[in-house]
Amino acid sequence: MRIAVDAMGGDYAPAVVVEAVADALRMFPDVDILLVGHLEKLAYYLQKEHLKEGPHLKLVHAEEVVEMGEPSTTSIRAKKHSSITVCATLAAEGKADAVISAGHTGAAVAASKVKMRILKGVDRPAIATFMPAVGGRFILVDAGANTDCTPLNLAQFAIFGEVYAQMFLNIEKPRIGLISVGGEDIKGNELTKEAFKILSNMPINFVGNVEGHDMFFHSADVVVCDGFSGNLVLKTAESIASAIRQWLKESIMKNAIRKTGALLAQQAFADVKAISNFEEYGGAPLLGLNGVCIIGHGASTPKAVRNAIKVANDFAKRGLPSRISTRIAECGIQFAPPTQHSTAAEPQQNSPLTKQL
Repeated sequence: MRIAVDAMGGDYAPAVVVEAVADALRMFPDVDILLVGHLEKLAYYLQKEHLKEGPHLKLVHAEEVVEMGEPSTTSIRAKKHSSITVCATLAAEGKADAVISAGHTGAAVAASKVKMRILKGVDRPAIATFMPAVGGRFILVDAGANTDCTPLNLAQFAIFGEVYAQMFLNIEKPRIGLISVGGEDIKGNELTKEAFKILSNMPINFVGNVEGHDMFFHSADVVVCDGFSGNLVLKTAESIASAIRQWLKESIMKNAIRKTGALLAQQAFADVKAISNFEEYGGAPLLGLNGVCIIGHGASTPKAVRNAIKVANDFAKRGLPSRISTRIAECGIQFAPPTQHSTAAEPQQNSPLTKQL
């Protein structure tokens, strides 16, 4: 598989990305990497890692970089030769089977949507990420690609998560929940209440609303929400995990007895840290695209980028996009783009959404 890697994306790029690519080439012999970035800026790091072009590594020049403070549309308007846009273009042209970037998330989403295109019947792609839970883990979707959503978007996100859970968690009928402020169907805002009606009429294992205090106790295998809420959940969970580790460290250091106990429980602490460590997951897929795009954490380390390359390789091999497209059609929730005679997109006729309107 050929993976296009954005060398300039991430808080510590390009150093960590080049190091990760060097590791990946040694560890994954079936992967070919197209490293995309400003070649002059990459030269020092390539030399440091003893990397040169060869059968499994191609260097692709990209003149520009989308900075974190720039608008998402910069990747397709002002900086059409940015590293993330070049990566997406390589995938669109069939020169890469997957794309990875730990840079500007909005720019990666915009470039992927324009260049790689969205699956037929899908309105918007969404980021799906694994989250730790007591007794297992769950998939959160959308984790930040779409701040404003429609009920149809949430219904399609549920399918993204369902197929993802079936293929990568080996769950035949994953439990799908909807984030809301109460368990009853009358609780929530207009978006969640309308989405609840649609999800209830779809041929999925919908378990109803999921509240914040239940989410991390494995009450559902897939948890659906708009990207604004999802990103808040994701970042809050990361922050709380870091805070708890710091609180424990401060408490343990108060006396010698606690320090001794901590030494004895060192492996237990390491196990807990691994559960909540984003490095282990590598990156999150942007589902709903006509291709594979993996979004990495901005603070990605070499280990995280290397694992993202592994994840991208797995996705490219297993054909997730085609399965999503088929399932969207089976559930009758295709997105119908607006025509010249209409002002808003409509769902397919006789779909669960149409029955509720």
